[in-house]
Amino acid sequence: MEPELWAVLIAGAAAAGWVDAVIGGGGLVLIPLLLAVVPGLAPATALGTNKLVGLSGTASAAWTLVRRVRPRITPWHVVLALACSGAGALSASLIDAAVMRPVIIVLLLAVGTFVALRPSFGTAPAAGGGEVGRWRRWLVLLAVGVIAFYDGIFGPGTGMFLIMAFTALLSQDFLRSAAMAKVVNASTNLGALLVFAWGGHVWWQLGLVLAVANILGAQLGARTVLGGGAKLVRFALLSVVIVMSSLLTWQEISS
Repeated sequence: MEPELWAVLIAGAAAAGWVDAVIGGGGLVLIPLLLAVVPGLAPATALGTNKLVGLSGTASAAWTLVRRVRPRITPWHVVLALACSGAGALSASLIDAAVMRPVIIVLLLAVGTFVALRPSFGTAPAAGGGEVGRWRRWLVLLAVGVIAFYDGIFGPGTGMFLIMAFTALLSQDFLRSAAMAKVVNASTNLGALLVFAWGGHVWWQLGLVLAVANILGAQLGARTVLGGGAKLVRFALLSVVIVMSSLLTWQEISS
């Protein structure tokens, strides 16, 4: 590639890392950019390379957030996310994206409406020190498994859905949920990456270069989240709902 194309991709990877660290959805930035800058790139390779880049940045952001916020994460969340995202990636060819889009649009609008009508949701002080009932712990595991499987199949909005699930089921604020979501999202990226790598759908040289830029963007994004707190995450969540629902609706209409 020409140097200017490398510059565009590196800048895009950094921007995707920032977006991913703040609320999730970096793939919405990087995947279209990869396909536009490298026209001959197979979609599966773009997805696989994005998983490599996303794993690097998300793991980096998770490390920074967890050290500061110290959420309670169980190993089962990580293991389940890894397995279910891998299963989702294996099943991706069996499910048409056109079938997924209307369902995700409805879910996005439901999430956005709920958060908009409940200003206090996720912005109250965290209740992380309280006990969580057994049924809620099982519901959290179920939510992690379903969202991880979705990330392997389709992906957009995974971080946002995880934040919503953790906030609602564990009665905690957005900041603590964002830290938990980054850890789980790193695991979902790894699970899907293993499947894409097994199928030979990862451009390692490009992905590793972009991973460095993604980590830098993710570190900036993690510090943005820590500085802005739960209110910033709430604003970012609503912004992602608007952008993603608009993009998916446009794709649905034009397809």
